[in-house]
Amino acid sequence: MSTNRRDFIKYVVAGSIAARCPVDLSLLAAETAPRPEVDGEDNRICHQVRDGKIFTLPPATARHDIVIVGGGVSGLTAAYLLQSHDFLLLEKEPHWGGNAYLMEHDGSAFATGSAFLTKSEPAAFNFAKEIGLEPLPVQDRDATIIQGEWIPNTWTDGLDRLPYPPTVREGFKKFKKEILAIDVVNRGKELDNVPFSNFLKGYPVEVKQWWDNYGPSNWGATSENTAARLAIDELQDIGSDTVPDFYTWPGGLGAMSKRLAEILLPKFADRMQAGATTVAVVPGKKEVQVTYMQGAELKTVAVKAVIMATPKFITRRIVQGLPEKQSDAMHQIRYIPYPVVNLIFDKPVFNKSYDTWCPGNTFTDFIVADWVVRNQPGYQQKYNILTCYAPMKEEDRGYLLTEGSTRKIAANVLRDFQKLFPGSNVDPVEVHIYRRGHALYMSTPGLYTTIQPLAREPMDRVFFANTDSEGPESTTNKGIVAARRAVKEAEHRLAGKPALKHAGVAG
Repeated sequence: MSTNRRDFIKYVVAGSIAARCPVDLSLLAAETAPRPEVDGEDNRICHQVRDGKIFTLPPATARHDIVIVGGGVSGLTAAYLLQSHDFLLLEKEPHWGGNAYLMEHDGSAFATGSAFLTKSEPAAFNFAKEIGLEPLPVQDRDATIIQGEWIPNTWTDGLDRLPYPPTVREGFKKFKKEILAIDVVNRGKELDNVPFSNFLKGYPVEVKQWWDNYGPSNWGATSENTAARLAIDELQDIGSDTVPDFYTWPGGLGAMSKRLAEILLPKFADRMQAGATTVAVVPGKKEVQVTYMQGAELKTVAVKAVIMATPKFITRRIVQGLPEKQSDAMHQIRYIPYPVVNLIFDKPVFNKSYDTWCPGNTFTDFIVADWVVRNQPGYQQKYNILTCYAPMKEEDRGYLLTEGSTRKIAANVLRDFQKLFPGSNVDPVEVHIYRRGHALYMSTPGLYTTIQPLAREPMDRVFFANTDSEGPESTTNKGIVAARRAVKEAEHRLAGKPALKHAGVAG
């Protein structure tokens, strides 16, 4: 078979199929040249935990006040808040940040997951300032590319420019008008427990197609599986007269986890263990035994309290003695596989809008990595890096298991991008794909009001953080909120007081 120019594009495959479980290199299929580079470590321990393996737990060889399991933004925040205590932070990956992880290409930062926050998310916005990061305003509305046309300000004046027949454009406008008229405050509980698809009936199919593209990227679900309140809130935000208050940095919200690691590591390097897979958390009357694998060695530490800053599908497999209803609630939380593909160009290809939606493609949207600094005096764009979000269906998770199928996903994203609009058929110098098998929990009806309150209920000495502890949408802000709550609960217990209990379900 003859080669062509695309055969010389460098592909980099990184990340893990299971949260906190980098890919087992022995599972990767042989590839013909050019071989992707694979960044990862052995995940056999993770899969053994997943499959219910019972490990022979060694006796404790160290003691601490508290162990934090999970070094994503929620776990890092908990460590930051617990600096006055003797903490131990355990993270399976070789890096810090989880889904808010910053990567660089020749000095140019780009996101591998979480992209931005809003000023109306005070936990994240104010916390960023506290740790020395000034949020940079995006000052742009979402755009959409449809039939090769770029439509800026899609849900405001962009509705008049949609390349559809007049009846379809009017359907979009009618839908927006009726959604904006809904009283979310007074109907909140009702809307949290019904699917958004109920509100799309009777409108042009193109309206549903747009939201079935938007939802998986933001909250992991199409309209049938989306709590209506969440999507209605979203349209009332992006369709209002006020430009949404989005803020970010080059590298997305990975800038926050990078900054937290920079603050903590110089002081607590000996208490921050990367490459450490927790396999068991065993609560006792006076202490908790936490066992983890580091390298080929199992280690156990005894602690007074534990904060589980891990996704609940992992948490319920690790923590022993979970109440049945709490374990069932954790089991009900669904997660989608969510690869992120970064296209790295050495020339300008697209700088028109920060976040651009692309219905009908193998990716939902893409962002411009250096959007918030591109206009700063003296700045020159060396690389035009576009981060493409490619959420997948739950049943397609297996495609991320092998190098070959993962590379094909990245190649399909590049193919679709190069067909988007005139002038987009440019080859990148590199294509990076960061694979995550369970990256984003699905914001399903009832999750926020019923499931999450049960899932995060503290045990005597075990407390629950992570973004999937707080609804209704997986955000860095909620990860920080969860960390603050779990730290408060843990410190209450460390002071010798009984574990705090929460009343009922969320309002």
